[in-house]
Amino acid sequence: MTYRMLVAVALFAATTLAQAAIKIEHWTAPSGARVFFVENRTLPMLDVQVDFDAGSAREAPDQIGVAGMTASLMDAGIGSGKNALDENAIADRLADIGARLGGGAEADRASFSLRVLSSPAERDSALAILRDVLAHPTFPAAVLERERARAIAGLREAQTQPGSILGRRFTELAYGKHPYGHVSTVATLQKITRDQLVSFHRTHYVARTAVVTLVGDVSRADAEAIAQKLTAELPPGAPLPPLPDPVLPRATVERIANPATQAHIAIGVPALKRGDPDFFPLVVGNYALGGGGFESRLMKEIRDKRGLSYGAYSYFSPQKSMGLFQLGLETRAEKADEAVQVANDTLDAFLREGPTDAELQAAKDNLINGFALRLDSNAKILGQVAVIGYYGLPLDYLDHYAERVQAVTAEQVREAFARHVKRENLITVVVGGKAS
Repeated sequence: MTYRMLVAVALFAATTLAQAAIKIEHWTAPSGARVFFVENRTLPMLDVQVDFDAGSAREAPDQIGVAGMTASLMDAGIGSGKNALDENAIADRLADIGARLGGGAEADRASFSLRVLSSPAERDSALAILRDVLAHPTFPAAVLERERARAIAGLREAQTQPGSILGRRFTELAYGKHPYGHVSTVATLQKITRDQLVSFHRTHYVARTAVVTLVGDVSRADAEAIAQKLTAELPPGAPLPPLPDPVLPRATVERIANPATQAHIAIGVPALKRGDPDFFPLVVGNYALGGGGFESRLMKEIRDKRGLSYGAYSYFSPQKSMGLFQLGLETRAEKADEAVQVANDTLDAFLREGPTDAELQAAKDNLINGFALRLDSNAKILGQVAVIGYYGLPLDYLDHYAERVQAVTAEQVREAFARHVKRENLITVVVGGKAS
């Protein structure tokens, strides 16, 4: 079978699976890890993701940057003695068997993923590497120094970019001292030590907070064995205390001078936890407000009617604690005040009135019709099931997505936005033009 034929088969198989109900099997491994499994025999592939409660929100306030550096160095060296592999040997072995390993950390979690052929020889070899990456990383000091230098150089470059300046400052104002407000600086990166990485790994990469997700061409028995092998050598550990809710900020506007010709604008507030009952009204409403591209109200008011920007958007980013609602756009620096006013007026009108009947129906149609595209590959299914598993969403979440979207009313949208997006808490940051 040619590569082109294999791709065609993969797309057909994934689309077929997306259109059918996705059966998610769930159990707890003997190690204590939670496991979520979708069997798909159509292609000889296995996709695996392992998530840990090891994101930046778990860093100590004096160790900002440690979570990300820990995750980024876990595949830099594994094992000991004759079984030791450096980063080049790891990459070579994975390449030899056609496997792909990825990983990284965000605020809530650290995630590691593996894609490999499901034939036992290739599968078992790749899984052995992933097991050691999770349980036995060596954190080579020389690689830490190299990656620290790279991170500092990247940060210094980012600090000259208005979009990056906006994101960092907006996060600081929105979250204050909450763990989601952690922002690395050159000083915090320079303070990171190898001992801190080892300690963070030992404390946070533990079996009882691990969530293993498997999608692909293996049996339930194989999946059980794989999940246990991946987590058996981790320390047992214990669940960490829940993250606190952030103290909602008081409404403020901050303008940061920048010589860029374009002003970058963000307006928003911490607003939504995973599993909140308002999730579907907020998703549907946001599609009408700013999530629907050229059909959204923000785009029509800011781009189409006034030509203030090439694009405007809004989104909710639910997390364990309160993730952001954010509205954003770019405009000419001299038009920043006008653009902010139009964005606020549009948002205020939406908060008062909610979507029109036409906007509501268009949002539902687009969300429902586009949902299959979010499940049209094993990798996308893996990502969706991993979210369900890590955040404790119902196992039938994907099966009932369309009907829950369809059931949303305009009144539910208005009420949900009133609960989660309040004018007295909205932060506005403008980078470009003159400072406030």
